[in-house]
Amino acid sequence: MPFNLDSLIKAVDVLKRSVISAEQNMEDLNSDLQETIKAGVIQNFEVAYEQCWKFMQRWVRENYAPEEANLPRTRKELIRVAARSGLISDPVPWFEFGAARNLTVHTYDLEQAAEAYHTAKRFLPYAEDFVRRLQERND
Repeated sequence: MPFNLDSLIKAVDVLKRSVISAEQNMEDLNSDLQETIKAGVIQNFEVAYEQCWKFMQRWVRENYAPEEANLPRTRKELIRVAARSGLISDPVPWFEFGAARNLTVHTYDLEQAAEAYHTAKRFLPYAEDFVRRLQERND
């Protein structure tokens, strides 16, 4: 049974639109507005990342035998399985995205926010690729 991918597609699209908007308008804004825009991009990254790994988990549970589907006990294991299954090309960047997501959720300072903002921009093509691959295998 195919998954309804609307929430995943929307989350990645909102991230894309926020990154594009930030890149096009950032230099014209004062530092307070720049910080606010970056916080929005970071929030959209968090949502898109969460949607991605949850859909990876759903796909594995649906497409693997029951005794194998529950084997990925950690997010890193799940990401490795997704890579072996062809849902993503390389697990290593996804580990970095997960670490960045955990950092943004649990702590906040300007230096970490700047790093998370750049991570969100790096994440976007990986998320778009995952959506494309999942759409191709969504049967």
